[in-house]
Amino acid sequence: MAGVAALAIATPWAASPSSAVAASQSQIKHVLLISVDGMHQSDLNWYIANHPNSELARLATGGAEYTHAQTADPSDSDPGGTALMTGGDPKVTGIYYDDEYSHGVFPPGTTNCSGPVPGGNVIYDSPDDNLPAVPDLLNNGSGNTFPSFDEGGSIYSGGIDTNPSLIMNLSPRPQSGLNPATYPVNPKTCQPIQPWDFLGVNTIFQVIHNAGLRTAWSDKHAIYTSFNGPGSNGMSIDDFFGPEIDSQAVEPNGVPYPVDGAWTADNAATKQYDSYKVQAVVNWVNGYEHSGTGPKVGTPAIYGMNFQTVSTAEKLKSSPAVLIGPNAQGKYTEGPPLVGGYITVDGRQVPGPLLQSALDYVNDSVQKIADTIKADGEADSTAIILTAKHGQSPQNNSQLQRIDDGPIIAGVNAAWAAKHPSNKTLVVQEADDDGLLWWLSDRSQAAADFAKNYLWTHTAPAVNYVGQTVTVQHSGLRQIYAGRQSAQFFGVSKSDPHHPDVFGISQVGTIYTTGSKIAEHGGDNPADRDVPLLVYAPGTVEPDQSSHSVETTQVAPTILKLLGLSPTSLQAVQKEGTRVLPGLGTSNGD
Repeated sequence: MAGVAALAIATPWAASPSSAVAASQSQIKHVLLISVDGMHQSDLNWYIANHPNSELARLATGGAEYTHAQTADPSDSDPGGTALMTGGDPKVTGIYYDDEYSHGVFPPGTTNCSGPVPGGNVIYDSPDDNLPAVPDLLNNGSGNTFPSFDEGGSIYSGGIDTNPSLIMNLSPRPQSGLNPATYPVNPKTCQPIQPWDFLGVNTIFQVIHNAGLRTAWSDKHAIYTSFNGPGSNGMSIDDFFGPEIDSQAVEPNGVPYPVDGAWTADNAATKQYDSYKVQAVVNWVNGYEHSGTGPKVGTPAIYGMNFQTVSTAEKLKSSPAVLIGPNAQGKYTEGPPLVGGYITVDGRQVPGPLLQSALDYVNDSVQKIADTIKADGEADSTAIILTAKHGQSPQNNSQLQRIDDGPIIAGVNAAWAAKHPSNKTLVVQEADDDGLLWWLSDRSQAAADFAKNYLWTHTAPAVNYVGQTVTVQHSGLRQIYAGRQSAQFFGVSKSDPHHPDVFGISQVGTIYTTGSKIAEHGGDNPADRDVPLLVYAPGTVEPDQSSHSVETTQVAPTILKLLGLSPTSLQAVQKEGTRVLPGLGTSNGD
């Protein structure tokens, strides 16, 4: 029901904030956080309507559901995930994208930090892996390469994966498989900046770990050990399970998938990939480390994972949904390809066959985890929070327009070079998915306005859903913030070193790609940011539905509140005034 408090402590002392905290301390011992990357609130609505007895329906109707939740902006995985873990937007975290730039660092590889700080790439992604270029197992002579499944090759000799189930033995500190030489360099120390030290504020893992409680998390890159937080030395997440999603997808018998691509190139492969993380979560529930072996160490106070299956089902135009086998010879085959993304039914956009299968997979996986929690006697002491780092756009195929941003960047650089022969490259870094983020070599307002004017006055060829080439106005954008306008948009000063110098909001349907994907995230369109958010904790959180506008940054202080810890322990809560989700407290910055 609209406009009501969605969370309340179900005790006789609910009216007293201090008593509410005490009740939370005695009741909730564990919080399971799940991010279903790419999922929209409309997807959850559709799934519950069509599967009223599903696990997702049970969590939504039995918990507090927020029907107007939005991600951080930009809607990329890194700022979206960092928001969940810190309670902060990019203005305080400094995280705008996986692949970004800072005017306040020296470039990777710098060993002499004398002179003015030139700025440099800040790429915390799979190129940071110690083994970023393992030869293609299917077409070894093709020249194609992939990063290793375990980043550093500690499990697979040379990074060559012939038994993917061994990934469960990945070190709980997989950052040991990363290469610091690829990190930006701190101008004060002239040392590479560890990913967790690039964050501008602390994280829930630091607060919970420092309280003497166990922490765990599973994600798609080892570089997301950044969630350990600044000054942690990478040690505040006791068990991080991060198999590299950009590695080559390999069937359980060690044979590469026919698509000859990463785990995201085939939805059946993505499900196999996500299943390793699901197993890690089940092992955590059972009190083990993610491998499920060794002595019991206890269920973490905070643990969870992100799902990629829904995201790839939205991006792929078609893909097999299931892997069948093994047969008597130990071989696997794939089911028939299903249509990806959304389809039109009775004038409405609803999940298509591939996305329906992906939602079924997530539902069944969440039920497997929930059943384990119940079987272990932890149902009453565990809160489950389900949301998404980001949504995805477009949801209507007729809006799709794929644009190659290469000629646009080359064009603005050439136009700039014609007037500035001493500085021929204006765009020094870009992050263009379904939004546009540019960092410029010249930070003057005149240079930012130059880029903005070029983007707005040029057309671009685009390929639509059916493969036709069409002409798109304004380089595919509908609004552009440049220079001080970009700083104001993100709420930072113009001199802030991290924010993009140009931020473009795309026309709905624009994706900057040369590939075949039909949806993407990273921008500021409604479908990029509209995500589900529900909190399930019977006995602590009363069932309700709220239409309050909330943001996923509110998840972090809510987790601390549920565990009986102070939300104001988070620096982002102090700086931004991030509130606990409505109904769970009103004092001390809650």
